[in-house]
Amino acid sequence: MRIVALAMIAALVLPIVPILVYRFVPPPVTPLMLIRAAGGASIHKNWVPLARLSPSLARAVIASEDEKFCAHHGFDWEALNASWRDWQAGREPKGASTISMQTAKNLFLWPGRSVVRKAIEAYLTALIELTWSKARIIEVYLNIIELGDGVYGVDAASRLYFNRPASAVTGEEAARFAAVLPNPRRWSPVTPTSYIEERAAVIRARMPGAPLGCL
Repeated sequence: MRIVALAMIAALVLPIVPILVYRFVPPPVTPLMLIRAAGGASIHKNWVPLARLSPSLARAVIASEDEKFCAHHGFDWEALNASWRDWQAGREPKGASTISMQTAKNLFLWPGRSVVRKAIEAYLTALIELTWSKARIIEVYLNIIELGDGVYGVDAASRLYFNRPASAVTGEEAARFAAVLPNPRRWSPVTPTSYIEERAAVIRARMPGAPLGCL
């Protein structure tokens, strides 16, 4: 029992150090990058501060992924309750993951949907929300998200797909990036399917109302 207790304490305390470090320092690599690299993929990334990113990028991901980003403290409880009710009713749960939760997952965890992984994700999300600003959360998120096979972060992706830095990304291009996020290795922002075009159009229409006051 003593060993178990020490292990649990270590599991709770150890993540605090990298979270505090990454509050100021760009993360050098993520577990997903290493997993993809082990499968033969390269790692293309280029860290860019939030101030040098096109504001359209933040608007697009907030409009697409988390319209309550500036209002919640890491968790959208209304969306989580709706997903829980769908699961109980035997329906496919709708996505309830916030940008804060996705940042925690992408920064520290492996792909998957196990209960253990979700529990760790929730704990990391709470720590990140407690120690980081909203601006830092969206900055890290935009710099580490997967946007293609071996492509991470919006700057590397915009240079690859649109031949321009992330500072010059247009609203339409940002909407396409947000549209492919659910499966960036299957969908492309430069050769979009009809579904991606429709999804990007919806995101583009929502972008003017996406709140950026917390950034």
